Amino acid sequence: MTRYLPARHDLGFAISAVVLAALVGWFAFTLRLNLAYLPAGLFLLSAAVLFAMAFRPAIEIHEGYLSIGKRIIPWMDIRRLDRTGLVSPLILRITLFDDSRLMLIYPGDLDSCNSLLRHLRRLSRDALIDGVPYRQYWGEVLAPGANDRKQPPAPRYRILRAEDEAEVERLYQRLKTVGNLDQKNSTDEK
Repeated sequence: MTRYLPARHDLGFAISAVVLAALVGWFAFTLRLNLAYLPAGLFLLSAAVLFAMAFRPAIEIHEGYLSIGKRIIPWMDIRRLDRTGLVSPLILRITLFDDSRLMLIYPGDLDSCNSLLRHLRRLSRDALIDGVPYRQYWGEVLAPGANDRKQPPAPRYRILRAEDEAEVERLYQRLKTVGNLDQKNSTDEK
């Protein structure tokens, strides 16, 4: 089992955004600056988003299923995994066997997001991954059928240059005709 928890820094950033919103709101109230309420509101909005990210449920990867909080999804129920443009936080659209859709949001660091994405893609064996079938996505060769018994010929790599090949061919032809490559007579050896 692998467990993916939300990044810890989101909670600290959310608390900082609330403190900044209170500080800017206090300045706006005491100095009667109506325009300063705008940044205070933006700080509060960003704090709400960061709190929502910080308190996302943990994601657990098991051999037989995916667990998002208390929801358990068997791997064979996942029909499609579609990634959005965001990597950190990781946002995936998961389509299940009954055509229901689930938005998976994981606010982790970049390495955790990539690891989770790789686990999800690897274990969703019945799914289309970004529109590509599982076997084709991972580059697995499909089993040959009854008609496809022939193996493709092994690739031939060039080891020698063209001049060297010509020299080898010349020596081979000489060996075939003479019987040896030495310039000596066979009588000298006796």
